[in-house]
Amino acid sequence: MRIKCYIGFFLLLAFWVSAAQPNIVYINADDLGVMDVGFRNAKFRTPHINRLAANGLVFNNAYAPASNCAPSRACVHSGQWGPRHGVYTVGSSNRGKTQYRKIIPIQNQKLLPSNVCTMAEALRAGGYRTIHLGKYHIGEDPLKDGFEVNIGGDFTGGPKGGGYFSPWVSGSMAAWSGSVPADTHRIDVYTQEALRFIDAHADEPMFIHFSPYLVHGPITAVPEYISHYQDSGLNAAYASMVEKLDSAIGVIMQAIEYKGLADKTLVVFCSDNGGIAAVNSQAPWRAGKGSYYEGGIREPLVMYWPKTIAPGDCAELVNSLDFYPTFMDVAGLPIKEDLDGVSLVPLMSGLGTWKSVPQFWHFPVYLQAYNGAKDQARDPLFRTRPGSALRIDQWKLHEYFEDGAIELYDLSNDPSEQHNLVDLLPTKAAELKRMLEDWRRTVGAPLPYKLNPYYDSQAEANELAKFASQ
Repeated sequence: MRIKCYIGFFLLLAFWVSAAQPNIVYINADDLGVMDVGFRNAKFRTPHINRLAANGLVFNNAYAPASNCAPSRACVHSGQWGPRHGVYTVGSSNRGKTQYRKIIPIQNQKLLPSNVCTMAEALRAGGYRTIHLGKYHIGEDPLKDGFEVNIGGDFTGGPKGGGYFSPWVSGSMAAWSGSVPADTHRIDVYTQEALRFIDAHADEPMFIHFSPYLVHGPITAVPEYISHYQDSGLNAAYASMVEKLDSAIGVIMQAIEYKGLADKTLVVFCSDNGGIAAVNSQAPWRAGKGSYYEGGIREPLVMYWPKTIAPGDCAELVNSLDFYPTFMDVAGLPIKEDLDGVSLVPLMSGLGTWKSVPQFWHFPVYLQAYNGAKDQARDPLFRTRPGSALRIDQWKLHEYFEDGAIELYDLSNDPSEQHNLVDLLPTKAAELKRMLEDWRRTVGAPLPYKLNPYYDSQAEANELAKFASQ
């Protein structure tokens, strides 16, 4: 445990009455697109998520701080933008074929640095009992990052060691193979352990990080649900995974209500990044996971807290980077000065003032394509090439480092980011570019500028021509 987190809270804890602190249940779906839930797309059967949305606050402009798993989670758990901790992608930053990369990307930090005071550490120091369930991906062991209980979390990004169903032959879930029936879904283990934790600590403030891998690939049909989608037009196996996630959420919510904890519990449901466009279209939003077009960074976000958060919709720009300061705020704990997010309590309560917050992204690395043109990216060879992006009000700006290109979109009229306005509105583009540059200087964002000696422009052009002829 990192001692630095405790020092700042010691005096506060001496006077704090733990019963006044609400439970926090953070449900972090994996690769679930903003259009992959029932309250956005009725083809998906998600009655429990829909209930949270109907009775909670739905954020209609909610963003992930990165467009793929590890960097997004690193930002959320550190409360800091990517350039501060250096986690930009999963694994190597040299993704995609060498001859198609014009510049040398910034080296990636694979795991969250050990000197970061995580959200779980801060909450545990503030009197919370803490449990992690499922995917962690930003550290070798969640127990070293503030969680006192870890069920299945390690550095892996997918359901390794046997997939979703037992038996698990290796990895963090292997120990469970002898204690659960064959063909047990791993989310059922996480759910039952969450219930055990709730039962054991019902009289104490709890932070539950429920992160059950679903709906990350490999796409694995859930037998009891797949028949619901045979004629739906959806990928039936994928949709069955979404419904399995929803079912587990229902079990946890039922336990919270049975224990009489609903009015004392803030429930946050969201995803870590956008869905995969080729699996389920995120229209009207362009592209999906790995892209900094809207489909790759928008996420479904609902906050539910009976008698505290009024049901409704919120149009403000928010980011899951904001969860850390928000959780500290609702827990009555001091918000660390080095957090980049802002507390969402004014939006949750409807009290106080709120100033619109610009959203920034920095991705100085490469991410190879999934499905060519079906990814709806800038080009079919990469989901994202090195660049930065900014959204403020209705405006969205993309800047690319290979060629200095700028894209400007008015999302109020062009949610699919199809009509680049940079030539029509050069003054607005220049204004936003300066804002993006100022932000990069503030957070110390590194820029890739060295040319790749193995780049082959002709080979790249030939490959692009193949897609153009299709």
